[in-house]
Amino acid sequence: MEDRDWHIIKVLHNEKNITKAAQVLYMSQPALTSRLQHIEREFEVRIVHRSTKGIKFTPEGEYLVECADKMITQLHHIKNEVHELYNENTGTLEIGASNYLTMYTLPSLFEAFSKVYPAIKFRLITDWSKNIFSLIYNQKIQVGFASIDYGGCKNRYKLYEEPIYIAYKEPFDLEDLPNMPRIEYASDYLLRAQLERWWRENFRHPPRVSMQVSNIENCKRMVWHGLGYSPLPEHILRGCDNLYKLPLIDQDGQVITRKTYMIYNDMTQDLSIVSLFIDFVKNYNFNLNLLNDSYL
Repeated sequence: MEDRDWHIIKVLHNEKNITKAAQVLYMSQPALTSRLQHIEREFEVRIVHRSTKGIKFTPEGEYLVECADKMITQLHHIKNEVHELYNENTGTLEIGASNYLTMYTLPSLFEAFSKVYPAIKFRLITDWSKNIFSLIYNQKIQVGFASIDYGGCKNRYKLYEEPIYIAYKEPFDLEDLPNMPRIEYASDYLLRAQLERWWRENFRHPPRVSMQVSNIENCKRMVWHGLGYSPLPEHILRGCDNLYKLPLIDQDGQVITRKTYMIYNDMTQDLSIVSLFIDFVKNYNFNLNLLNDSYL
C-alpha cells in the first residue's frame, strides 16, 4: 500500500465518480481503475461498487476511508517531525480557525509571524468553532482559533474579548427592535443561543427577520446599506461610522461579549515550530483597531 493510495481512496470517496476523481488526481481513468483494483487485491475485499450513476463504497471501503484520514494525518505529522530534525524553524503549521477569525484576525497575525519566521508555512482549515475543538482533540490540527469556548481542551488561551452591538443605519432605541427588520447570519449555535436568550429576556415577541445570509461579512454589508439591523461583534464594525450601535447588556448589567481563544494540545506543543508559534501568539498585540480592513 503506497502513500498515494490513501489519497486515491479519499478522493474517490469525495467525488463518488471515477472520471471526476481521475481529473482531481491528474491520472488517466484507466490508470486510476487499475490502481483501485490493485488496492482491492491487496486487501482482498471489494472497496466500491460501480454503476452508471457512479460508485458506492462498501462497508469495507468506508472503513478504509476512515483509515485514509488517519494515515494521511499521521504521515503529515511524521514528515513535519523529520523535517524539524534537520532544519531549524522550518516546516508547516497545521492551523484551524472559524470563518470569522480567518477573515478578520489571522491574516495580520500570519503576516507578522512570517516576517520573523519566513521558512515556516501554514496549512489552514476553516470550520465552525465547535469543529475546531474536535480537530484539536483528534490531532488533525496543531493549533486552533475559536470564537466560542466549547470546552474539553485543557490548553486554552484567551486572546481578546469584544462586546456585541446591535447595529443599524438609522438612530434607534433597543425597545424599537421588535418592529425593525432583522438580518440573521449563520453562526455557531452557542452564540445563537446566547443572543436568543438575551432576546427572550427583553421581548415577548420573536424578532422580525427580513433576511438571512450565509456569513457575518455579508450581514455587515446588508446592515451598512440600511436593509436591517443585526447583532455584530465590535471589531467587524470598525470603520462603519455611518452605523448606529448599542451594546447588548444582560440582566446583570454586564455587556455581552464574544471571546476569542487559541487552543492546542500537549503533544503538538512539543514540536518546536508549534511551540514557537504558540509563544508568538501569546505575545502578539491583537490591536482590534487594525484587525478589520473595511472593503465597503
